[in-house]
Amino acid sequence: MENEKWLAEQFQAHRDHLQRVAYRMLGSTGEAEDAVQEAWLRLSRTEAAGIDNLGGWLTTVVARVCLDTLRSRKSRREEPLEGEPQPAAGHERAADPEREAELADNVGLALLVVLEALAPAERVAFVLHDMFDLPFEEIAPIVGRSPTAVRQLASRARRRVRGTKASQAAVAGQRKIVDAFLAAARSGDVAGLLAVLDPDVVLRADRAAVHLGGVEELRGAEAVADNFKGKAQVARPMLVDGALGVVVAPQGKLLLALSLTFAGDRIAAIEVVADRDRLEALDLSTLP
Repeated sequence: MENEKWLAEQFQAHRDHLQRVAYRMLGSTGEAEDAVQEAWLRLSRTEAAGIDNLGGWLTTVVARVCLDTLRSRKSRREEPLEGEPQPAAGHERAADPEREAELADNVGLALLVVLEALAPAERVAFVLHDMFDLPFEEIAPIVGRSPTAVRQLASRARRRVRGTKASQAAVAGQRKIVDAFLAAARSGDVAGLLAVLDPDVVLRADRAAVHLGGVEELRGAEAVADNFKGKAQVARPMLVDGALGVVVAPQGKLLLALSLTFAGDRIAAIEVVADRDRLEALDLSTLP
């Protein structure tokens, strides 16, 4: 009985760390809690006296559980019904929305969106090495790769996270335009929207975006401004296929993306993408 109490106390001391690791890998509080609980179950069935580094052992277990969950998401993804956009696999069951939003804000919405786009092994390698300082030699057996291969996985993920494709000078100028656009949209400032939209701006949306309440096509600054008035409350600037764009990702869960074309200091075209397959094919990365 005393041994069980000691084991529970030791696990509790590591619980917050394990929760942070699992959330960054999975982006879901519910699934993160499941992964941590699974680690406890495995620990309770193990002879703890033979574990030299309990924290490292638990982190490894949680990472392996998360990797299995990420791979399962890929394999069980179902085709959506015709014209009906579906949430990303793995987010079907709801967790506490306030807690989810708090954790997403702490990690960074843009980062969560990029992490969602990484392959499972890339995500695990990046999170464990870049966020929690685990050496590649310890990550290698978790993902079943050599330390050299894990280093390459983390490097590839890092390039996507840091958005190395875009010119920082170009992004800096366009960022001011996008920030003004989003601020005007949120406040319903039509004059502010018109100031950053090209008079002949064109907006096009795919079928999934139309199903979500969008319009298939609009032409002219006034029509586009009226469409965005009062919207974009959870929209954020982000690199979309290497160029500055916008994503809408409530609590870090990608719903749609806006690819932008600029003409001078104004937005000349907006493409709204909500189709799940097209979203997954986009190269999303955080701003430099």
